Amino acid sequence: MSNVENMPRPEIVLVADTVAREKNIEREDVFVAMEVAIQKAARSKYGFEHDIRAEIDRKTGAISMARYREVVEEIENEVTQLVLEDAQMYDKKVKVGEFIIDPLPPIDFGRIAAQTAKQVIMQKVRDAERNKQFEEYKEKVGTIVNGTVKRIEFGNVVLDIGKAEAILRRDEVIPREKFKNGDRVRAYVLEVRREAKGPQIFLSRTCPEFLVKLFTSEVPEIYDGIVRIMGVARDPGSKAKVSVATDDITVDAVGAAVGLRGIRVQAVVNELQGEKIDVIPYSEDKAQYIVSALAPSEVSKVVLDEENNRIEVVVPQEQFSMAIGRRGQNVKLASILIGSDIDVLTEDQEQERRQNENKVRSQRFMEALDVDDMIAHLLIAEGFSKVDEIALVDLSELAEIEGFDEDVAKELQSRAIAFVAKRNEEFAKQSKNLGIDEGLKNIDGLDQDMIIVLANNNIKTVDDLGDLAADELIEILGENAISEVEANKIIMGARAHWFEE
Repeated sequence: MSNVENMPRPEIVLVADTVAREKNIEREDVFVAMEVAIQKAARSKYGFEHDIRAEIDRKTGAISMARYREVVEEIENEVTQLVLEDAQMYDKKVKVGEFIIDPLPPIDFGRIAAQTAKQVIMQKVRDAERNKQFEEYKEKVGTIVNGTVKRIEFGNVVLDIGKAEAILRRDEVIPREKFKNGDRVRAYVLEVRREAKGPQIFLSRTCPEFLVKLFTSEVPEIYDGIVRIMGVARDPGSKAKVSVATDDITVDAVGAAVGLRGIRVQAVVNELQGEKIDVIPYSEDKAQYIVSALAPSEVSKVVLDEENNRIEVVVPQEQFSMAIGRRGQNVKLASILIGSDIDVLTEDQEQERRQNENKVRSQRFMEALDVDDMIAHLLIAEGFSKVDEIALVDLSELAEIEGFDEDVAKELQSRAIAFVAKRNEEFAKQSKNLGIDEGLKNIDGLDQDMIIVLANNNIKTVDDLGDLAADELIEILGENAISEVEANKIIMGARAHWFEE
């Protein structure tokens, strides 16, 4: 660009340096703001439709201005564009896509132009300050910051955290926690959003990550990575469970996290308004991990159902209340920590449930295979729960059952095969007569008997099933047919296509 006004303007460089230093922003951002202001003033003189650009020499402060017109094949805007033929009258070498640049004389900045320039510069400075704040606090996401309570608005606490304000929303404040102006507060930076009025910084004192960061700051072994936090479950302000592990056999992970006489964990408890914290050892053995997670209650037995992501825990009668906890808190936190639903039963409840299940299975075997009670119980003892399993199992496995021989095994399997074939035939007929949708037959967790029961209760399509609640499905099929976890899984399977659509 050729310069019409190339006189040095050291006062411009001085202003840029001063503003950059006072506002703690980049010097280049101030120069860009000045150039925008000059461009705006020039357009107000020559016409806002023109593409006028200004440049300030970063060393001397000299200002140069010019009008830009783009060389195009077809004109859409006569003010800012030229066809190639006309453009070559100014520059024979110019090509389509390039610009014809006309230097402009210096303009006399009147009072209004100067005021406009000042407003643009201040706006750009504010934008630069906000961008700097956003970038600075964006890097603090996932860390703990200290702040002072500035004001409280509708339960939301506004904190002064230095160069910016941050919001601790009412649902991110620990229950029963009260603040007043001037209080010092520590919180976890959840999110930083870029907004027109400046970065919006959102904090939390209830998220699990806050607990992790507190332990990290209190326990050197966690800070150094010797001890790892494997899981956290919180009921903010009331109770939390934290599982820890280490690869160093010389280090006691739980002991390190708790500290001598509990001093380390107590520091975290104090910060969280007395929230009780159970620190437990993590284990790759899921059953052992569950036992630890349900502490301080004792566990007699753990039954894992990986297929349904369900865990059944049996405890002595006197330990039942402790295992469940107040308002179900202990088992709820353990479930979050493990990542699976946990059903807690007393030994008597488990025994009664097993007896009921075995009674139902025994009755099915006796009716389907035409056998007595003793043979039915032998099959159940060997792990068989359905007639289909007997029809499909290898004959040698049946023959190995104590009290059976090959002839008995063959006869049992023959009867099982005949029963399954007859049942399938009857099911096909009933399905047609009842108008059962084919999709219902493909839902995991439902057998033919269940489908017929549902159809007789006017549940004949996948959508009909999806409209049910878990307790409604259990009521229709019978309490001993499925558990609540299985009912929820069946219903979610029926609803799956809703989300696909």
